[in-house]
Amino acid sequence: MPTLPDNAVLIPIDMQQAFDAAPWPRRWNEKLDDNGLALLAAWRAAARPIIHVRHDSVEPGSTLRPEAPGNAHRPGFAPQAGEPLVTKSVNAAFIGTDLDLRLRRLGAETVVLFGVSTDMCVSTSVRVGANMGYRVILVEDACDCFDLPDGEGGTIAARDVHRAHVATLRHEFATVLSTADVVAAL
Repeated sequence: MPTLPDNAVLIPIDMQQAFDAAPWPRRWNEKLDDNGLALLAAWRAAARPIIHVRHDSVEPGSTLRPEAPGNAHRPGFAPQAGEPLVTKSVNAAFIGTDLDLRLRRLGAETVVLFGVSTDMCVSTSVRVGANMGYRVILVEDACDCFDLPDGEGGTIAARDVHRAHVATLRHEFATVLSTADVVAAL
């Protein structure tokens, strides 16, 4: 069982309401919210640091624009007192934000990431975080993604997109654990 240092930081990424409706395609992980909420509850009970990340789109008409209803956190995922919120407008949580500075001030060397979507903002944040020298843990069963067009008239199922991205992240950028593993490590 892996260990988690006391200053490991939990980073929920883009746990926002927009992803439940059009124009977003079908998602696959029905346990996304349950697993994410379990992580938050365990992390809070252990009095460990949490930094929330929210996508504030600058694209016209986006369901993730700050004024759009879909920009809001999913039920139960809003930051609580003392839990900072970092907002971003690109895929990586580290680009154009003060996330790295916040983590360095906490003395964090380990970050634990989950959220939406596995292949976009989560994957990009994992890769950038690892390249910046953080020990990154990806909680794969607390991530979700969407069906994607394959460019040839077909569709790649969301579950397959997820599996492929988790495999590449596991290979070089992150330790991949389940929600149960992370909770047990606390």
